Amino acid sequence: MAHKRRFSVFIASMFVSSTLLSACAVSASPDPVADVTPVQEHPGFATCVINLQQKAKTAGISQQIIDTTVANLKFVPRVIELDNQQPEFTTSFGDYFDKRVTPWRVEQGTKMMAKHGPLLAKLTKEYGVPGQYIVAFWGLETNFGSYKGSMPVLDSLATLACDPRRSDYFTGELLQALKLKQQYNFADSKMVGSWAGAMGHTQFMPTNYRKYAVDGDGDGIADLWNSEVDALTSAANFLQHLGWKADERWGREVLLPVDYPFAYLGGKHPLPLVKWQELNVKQANGQPLSTPDMQAALYLPAGHTGPAFLGYDNFNVIMRWNRSEFYAIAVGHLADRINGSAMLTRSVPKQPRLSRETVKQLQQKLNDAGFDVGKPDGILGRNSVLGLQAFQQQKGLIADGFPDVQTFNALGIKF
Repeated sequence: MAHKRRFSVFIASMFVSSTLLSACAVSASPDPVADVTPVQEHPGFATCVINLQQKAKTAGISQQIIDTTVANLKFVPRVIELDNQQPEFTTSFGDYFDKRVTPWRVEQGTKMMAKHGPLLAKLTKEYGVPGQYIVAFWGLETNFGSYKGSMPVLDSLATLACDPRRSDYFTGELLQALKLKQQYNFADSKMVGSWAGAMGHTQFMPTNYRKYAVDGDGDGIADLWNSEVDALTSAANFLQHLGWKADERWGREVLLPVDYPFAYLGGKHPLPLVKWQELNVKQANGQPLSTPDMQAALYLPAGHTGPAFLGYDNFNVIMRWNRSEFYAIAVGHLADRINGSAMLTRSVPKQPRLSRETVKQLQQKLNDAGFDVGKPDGILGRNSVLGLQAFQQQKGLIADGFPDVQTFNALGIKF
């Protein structure tokens, strides 16, 4: 159908909150070489470091670490550049998914399942998390440990702690990183990771490292950089604490009926599986849904012309690791593929990227038409999707909440 070109938006957060595990997903290219600048060239930073020394002392950090590490923390300009960086264009679900659920990751994940088979079986029994999910997280975070980041974590966190935008959050993370150093006697040079401070095979932020890292190999140190056993055990422990439900899958690809009304869409509109069955939503193979006593929400990451997914409670657990629906779908499907499942039944459409300016224009048009989506910011978030869906319903368009050529035309936007 010629009119069915639909677009999707993924907003990649430049950091994650303290309840999350990953500060930034592994990228196609490594972190840039850090531009570390001496403190004396940044008077404001020097004053901040003095304050950090006092906070470290109050937090119970030893005077030796304060004198040898905290006092010598360095400003990293590149960290601020990355933190403030906003993409000119959004990323479509197709681009995101195709770069993450790759044949190489499926193949390597299968190899890692075999390599760590006994360990993963033990973790499944102890924590209730099947091994394919643990391996899928590992694959998305660091390509199974092949790239864990190269930025100096303590300097990066200090740089962000001394920046007013999110000072409190990163000050807390820096103090937790210093406690890790004190607890395990980590060398400063060993503590490397992402520009935002995530560390190790599974990219734990310092707070989560302290709370959930496990010494899985029994050597007395929970070492997420060098011990795959520690890293995988820690991931299972973290997922259990996030609420992973044993013996339940993450979700599944489904097929929608041609007359699906799109009234129930997204995480705020879950329904019991029996209700989805009544709506004639089927498994990807065309068979009826099973109907255990479970809730599920419908996700259309590429609009109604792309694949559809029902997300169960464990989908929400994945979202607590990284608050992105794209990420959660990628983890779940990669886990399925690693476990031997087939590719998606419905292919992911290739979709052009939308510029942030185009999205701002769309938001302003929706506001002008009486659909309040808030201040135009170029991010097609939940409010914008709901407003767009309401506009589509009013105009008799397919109300999946995603902009297509017809929707742009109806809004009077040339695209």
